[in-house]
Amino acid sequence: MFDWMAWTMPVAIFFIGIALMLFSLTVWEIKSPSVTRKGFLPIETSRGDRVFIGLLGAAYINLVFVGISARLMDWLSLTQEPSVWVSFVCSMLFVLFVLRRG
Repeated sequence: MFDWMAWTMPVAIFFIGIALMLFSLTVWEIKSPSVTRKGFLPIETSRGDRVFIGLLGAAYINLVFVGISARLMDWLSLTQEPSVWVSFVCSMLFVLFVLRRG
């Protein structure tokens, strides 16, 4: 069924994380409706807005990393391409930063 996609462990964890985030955000919104606030983002955002912006940013971070990983291998004189776990960690830190300070 899922043969069309390269399901590696980081990809699976990323999508499971998104599903868990959406589920917990739904439960949290039912228990305690969010209030819009202004952080470093130039607009007032609710929790859902910040999750969406964070996930978009995380996707772009992962895409950029995949795009430049071969060049990073040359620039840093590595014997193999850097692990996608690096981009996973960077993207999750970005999501947490946007959720907290956005």
